[in-house]
Amino acid sequence: MIRALALLLFCQLAGEMLVRAAGAPLPGPVLGMLLLFLLLLARGRSWSELDTTADTILRNLSLLFVPAAVGVIQHTATLGTHWAALGAALLVSTVVTLTVTALVFRAVARMAGAGDDAREGDAGQ
Repeated sequence: MIRALALLLFCQLAGEMLVRAAGAPLPGPVLGMLLLFLLLLARGRSWSELDTTADTILRNLSLLFVPAAVGVIQHTATLGTHWAALGAALLVSTVVTLTVTALVFRAVARMAGAGDDAREGDAGQ
C-alpha cells in the first residue's frame, strides 16, 4: 500500500512540477493523473496494490471535502457579494457538463452499436 500511495503522490508531484515549470494553465494534479494514466497504459494493466489503495482513498473521499467546506464558511462575505455571478457560473457549467456528457455517451453508444452490427454480420457469413 505504501508503494502504491507513493506512486500516486509522485505522479501528482511530477504533474505539479511540470505545470509550474511550463507555466501551463492546468492544475498539477490533473497532469499528474494523466501521467499515471500513461504509466498504466505503458504497463498494460494496473496491479492489486494500486487498486486497493485507490479504492481506500475513494471510500474516504468525503473527508477531502472538509477543507473546501471550511473555506466556503470563511468566505461567506465574498460569496454574498458575488452570489449572482457564482450562481450563473454554476448553472452554466452544469448545463455544459451535462450536454457534453450526453453527446459523448451518444457517440460512444453509436460506435459500440456499429461494432456490434459488424460482428453480427461477420457471424452470419
